[in-house]
Amino acid sequence: MKINLTKRLFVLTSILTLVLLLPDIALSAPVPLDVNSGVILAQSAKYSSAFSELNLTPQHRQQLQAVRHRRDIEIQAVLTSSQRSKFAHNLKLGKSFNQSLETLNLKPEQRDLVRTILQLSNLKMKAISSRFPVYKAQK
Repeated sequence: MKINLTKRLFVLTSILTLVLLLPDIALSAPVPLDVNSGVILAQSAKYSSAFSELNLTPQHRQQLQAVRHRRDIEIQAVLTSSQRSKFAHNLKLGKSFNQSLETLNLKPEQRDLVRTILQLSNLKMKAISSRFPVYKAQK
């Protein structure tokens, strides 16, 4: 238990340190994606509807996309190859991001790491959106 707590705290502090020390980093060049991560990115775009209704600057959109991309890479690093393929298959079938994760039968350690990654990603997105004045798009 102590080792698991240490691992979680290390991951949490590492990501938090990166967020605090490197806040203005944005990906300026496209990053090559493998097939599975493209599916995850496409599916996660559905769940950014809260941001899609807002009038965001290109820099803002790029930073949010970078956070989502890093989240997807970190989650894929936690999953085994069979879990990654099952996850991608579920997304292709139209299941939501969360439903696809729930069907993977993750080990408790994996579940905790994925939950931590998702929480940190949400915090990063909130931090990014708080840096810019954002207005509701007029309909």
